Amino acid sequence: MHIEINAADGVERSVALDDHIRERLQRVERHHGKRLTQIIVHLKDTNARKGGVDKLCSMEARPAGLDPITVHALDTDTYLAVRDASEKLDRALEHRLGRQEAAP
Repeated sequence: MHIEINAADGVERSVALDDHIRERLQRVERHHGKRLTQIIVHLKDTNARKGGVDKLCSMEARPAGLDPITVHALDTDTYLAVRDASEKLDRALEHRLGRQEAAP
């Protein structure tokens, strides 16, 4: 499974942030990695450093043979937005892929 990380203006990308994203996606990979081809992470500061709840993390998982699944999380801190988005992605994949496996 390939992980692609993209940061828009206003988000300071660093080795520590990339490591945090990869750590948070380890759970998703353990649960669903065999069914996924790629996860794309987009980070954005939605109001150009004016503060507040403005750090957006979007994650798109691409399961083999199915439509992509996208989740979003917004927080005051990029690391917290990544945490929330990774948890949402894990739940969304469990819902979609678990249902696929149960279908006859």
